[in-house]
This record gives sequence, C-alpha cells and structure tokens, in this order.
Amino acid sequence: MSDTPSVAPSSPSQAQLDRFAELFNQSLTLRHFGARMSFPEGRKVVVELPEVQPQHRGGLGASAVNGGVLSALFDFAIGCTPALRDPTRRCATVQLSMSFERPATGPHLRVEAVIDNGGPSTVFASAKLMDAEGRVCARCQGVVRVSSQPWASGESPATN
Repeated sequence: MSDTPSVAPSSPSQAQLDRFAELFNQSLTLRHFGARMSFPEGRKVVVELPEVQPQHRGGLGASAVNGGVLSALFDFAIGCTPALRDPTRRCATVQLSMSFERPATGPHLRVEAVIDNGGPSTVFASAKLMDAEGRVCARCQGVVRVSSQPWASGESPATN
C-alpha cells in the first residue's frame, strides 16, 4: 500500500472536527497535561491550557511556563493541523522551530495554529502562543507528515 494519500475531495465538516477534538480531549495525554483542543470555525487549531499549574512552571522559582511545556502545546496544535483537511488520517509532527519572545506567565495560555501550505502528504503550519492578556509570547513553525493510514481508533489520535 502506498504511503502517498489521495487528496480529500472536500474539507471536513465542523461536526467531524468537533468529534476529533472531543475524542482527543478525552485521551489520557491531554487530560493529564490539562490541555483542551478545538477547531473554531474549522479554520484553525486552538489548544488551551485553561489553568496553568505549578508543574507547568519553569525552574528556579520562575513564574513563567517551562519551555518544554510550550513546546508540547505547539506540538499538539501544529501536529493536528492536517485534521483541518482530513481528520481521518494519521499524521505526525516531524519538525518544530520555536521562537520565545517573552516569558509566558499568567493563569492560562492559548495556542492558535493554521496551515500555511502543503500537499497531500506534508503540511507546513505556523502557530502563536498567547498569554491571558492576548500578548504573543512565542511563535512556532512546523512540518507535519500525513499518512494514507487511518487513525487506529478510526476517528482521532486518541488511543488511550
């Protein structure tokens, strides 16, 4: 079987995207991390950390969120952008490039990711991470590989 998927005939419905997010939000991974995903208006991926916890903060008593946590939030968001085209196919982030512009502090964070370009098997996406006041704290560009294989669960990457 070829790993070069065919192009989806049309964009997924909002109901399909909402189902993908619902299943992913129920996964142990996102529940443990405390993050939530959504696809507002089917145009972007939003990952929110609605309540920054002490374990999300950096070392040395800093109030800023740890860079590894920011990286994970970017990976969730960028890695799910292919769902905006076809939520049924497996995909995986293969590259992330992040720029930290200011400390990410405050009670909650939000990442918004969009598709910039790509073809049937590769998506180029970008994202920004904002604090509770809406200030951009970090930016990211990423590459995601899209497979012809469906998700193991049939509907989302949520397997646990």
